[in-house]
Amino acid sequence: VQLQASGGGLVQAGGSLRLSCVASGGTLSSYSLAWFRQAPGKEREWVAGIRTSGGYTYYADSVKGRFTISRNNAKNSLYLQMNSLKVDDTAVYYCAAGRPILSELRRSSAYYYWGQGTQVTVSS
Repeated sequence: VQLQASGGGLVQAGGSLRLSCVASGGTLSSYSLAWFRQAPGKEREWVAGIRTSGGYTYYADSVKGRFTISRNNAKNSLYLQMNSLKVDDTAVYYCAAGRPILSELRRSSAYYYWGQGTQVTVSS
C-alpha cells in the first residue's frame, strides 16, 4: 500500500487546513489510520487516529477540539480537518496505516505504511 499525503501549506494562526491521504496499491478499509507530525528538532508525535469503520476516533490533547480525523473507505482516503491552527502546529504531517491494538495507537512502530509527509506552516 502506498500513501500519498497532500493539503499542507502556509496559513496564519487561527486559520484552517484540510489534509488528505489517498492510498494506492491496496485498500485501507481493513486498517486503522492515523496522522502523526514532526516538528523541526522534535520527535514524531501522534496527532489523531481512527478505527477501521470510522466509528472510533482518538486525539492528542494538544489538538482535541480543533482537529477532526475522518476517513472514506469507498475513496480509500483519510482526512484531517485542522481548525484554529496555532504556531505550535507547524510540522510535517504524515499519514499512516496499521493494525495497532488500543494501547499501541500512539506508537509509530505499530503502523506498517506511511505517507511521504506534507508540510504545514502556521505563521503568527
